[in-house]
Amino acid sequence: MELGNISKPTYGPGPEAPGSSTPGLVTMAHGFLRLVQPNPLPTELINIGQSQSELSQEDIHELLLYELGFLICAAIGVLFIILVPLVGCCFCCCRC
Repeated sequence: MELGNISKPTYGPGPEAPGSSTPGLVTMAHGFLRLVQPNPLPTELINIGQSQSELSQEDIHELLLYELGFLICAAIGVLFIILVPLVGCCFCCCRC
């Protein structure tokens, strides 16, 4: 296994879809990730020395817009976690 120069590493152009025997699934997964998170991370809002109390309303709004896709997916997941057992219980208990 070739490690290359450890003291001065060279980096590639970025993440690419790996070559696999299932290119349809890889394309679908990358499409979903681009749909959920289309915007880049706002790195200017993240400062290690800055406390949470110094964030303005605009900064919080921008961070929530960045995380909007994940928040929607989490809400749909919670909805399914609650509704699927409830509907199944109704079908099992209320057979007509």
